[in-house]
Amino acid sequence: MKQTTFLLVFGVALSFCQAQVDTGAEETGGEEEHVELFTTPTTKLGAATSDFGYNLFRALTSREAATNVFLAPISVSAALTQLSMGGSERAERQLFRALRYHTLQDPQLHTTLKDLLASVRTPGKGLSIAARLYLARRLRLKQDFFGLVEQQYGVRPKALPGGSKDVKEINDWVAQETGGKVQRFLAKALPRSPFVNTVSAAYFKGKWVTRFSNSGVMENFQVDGGAPVRIPMMQQDNYPVKMGVDSDLSCTIAQIQMQDDVSMFIFLPDEVTSNLTLLEESLTAEFMQDLSLTLHPAQVSLTLPTLRLSYSVDLLPLLTDLGLSEWLDNPELEKISTQSVKLSSANHKVVMETAPEGNQYPSAASTPGHLSYRVDRPFLYLIRDEASGALLFIGRVVNPKDLRI
Repeated sequence: MKQTTFLLVFGVALSFCQAQVDTGAEETGGEEEHVELFTTPTTKLGAATSDFGYNLFRALTSREAATNVFLAPISVSAALTQLSMGGSERAERQLFRALRYHTLQDPQLHTTLKDLLASVRTPGKGLSIAARLYLARRLRLKQDFFGLVEQQYGVRPKALPGGSKDVKEINDWVAQETGGKVQRFLAKALPRSPFVNTVSAAYFKGKWVTRFSNSGVMENFQVDGGAPVRIPMMQQDNYPVKMGVDSDLSCTIAQIQMQDDVSMFIFLPDEVTSNLTLLEESLTAEFMQDLSLTLHPAQVSLTLPTLRLSYSVDLLPLLTDLGLSEWLDNPELEKISTQSVKLSSANHKVVMETAPEGNQYPSAASTPGHLSYRVDRPFLYLIRDEASGALLFIGRVVNPKDLRI
């Protein structure tokens, strides 16, 4: 477990303390006592899907330097897991390693994932997910595979004739699954050659536990190497958060509670920089779980950008960065078709909004707290389901002026 020194907030005073207490090591003869953070099949799977998401996010940010980047990794996991059901044992092992399933030893993996997906889709969490396989109708398809995926995940892979009508078919289905929030998923037709295509999409609009009283106020957001941009912000005094400062990562971290056991974590660098590589490289499921146990409660004057974003990407080129080069050349999808078939694209789209609403007001205080947390420069954030630890959404914001729905 990574040991990180945090400058922790206690009331309005700041003091240094260790993320892990040294006395435990003394009592065991100087050896660090290992604490199992993930103890149930659901939390272990939540950690696996999160680590896959962090790896995928790093692969994307390394190719898209100094730009806004967003992902809903759990929807990608769902689509690729459906695809793994069509492969040989060797192909399944290759995919499971990339998806971080290989260490789980869960004989009921698909059932555990089905239950996890159902739990993070409960209406109060604000997350809608679409994940499906689309296949060329001209392939000699095995219908048993269609039934197997539908029985397990409640969505049947779809065979398409190829051409412009496919675009409407896919776009209509994604819009339906996300309550009409993710529109125009595809802008052009899928390849006409025999193909398998994964579709994954997500919409997120969670509600805060504590509302913001001031919203839509135009304020400056500092941009690396450029003039500040004016964007709408949400602001509230005496806002309850959990906070800490990581001196190794040179950032201040805030955990903001959302409704239905969901949290937003914001990593705010000390300086105005679009180079967030050090932060991105630190993220793992274990690090985040340890972090969540280390941050301290505080009342702060909180200022956040009002986010409204839409982001699309074909994730196929990134799969080589996850160790799937050999699998991409020969995916052995023998349970899908008698013909040789490869993955042609892995299209992914996310839409996210934040709003000031919450179900309670901040506590009334005679005087505002002295602590301020202003997210007014490039930052990294993630949305996590606290019950399972699963990563629902992750993003890097370097210029919110460029964000559009």
